Amino acid sequence: MPKGYIIGHITVNDPEAYKEYVVRDTPILLSHGAVPLVRGGQGQVMEGEQHDRHVVFEFPSYEAALAAYNDPEYQKVMKIRHRTASSTIIVVEGA
Repeated sequence: MPKGYIIGHITVNDPEAYKEYVVRDTPILLSHGAVPLVRGGQGQVMEGEQHDRHVVFEFPSYEAALAAYNDPEYQKVMKIRHRTASSTIIVVEGA
């Protein structure tokens, strides 16, 4: 079964308030089997829209990634990200 991924491209507008999002979203994602592969760090956008931060979480399956994103607790926490950053979030099935 192919793995699933949540990929985020994020520009943080309020770094202090954004910290709460990171603290609260991580346990929710981990409870769905997430493994953080990329979480910040150096990066260069070679093509396309520039964002400051990039994250990739691997899940046991595409369905698990969707379940994590749609988790009611995550949906509440997501509102912190909406207030403190602009972002593109993608759920994708691996090869």
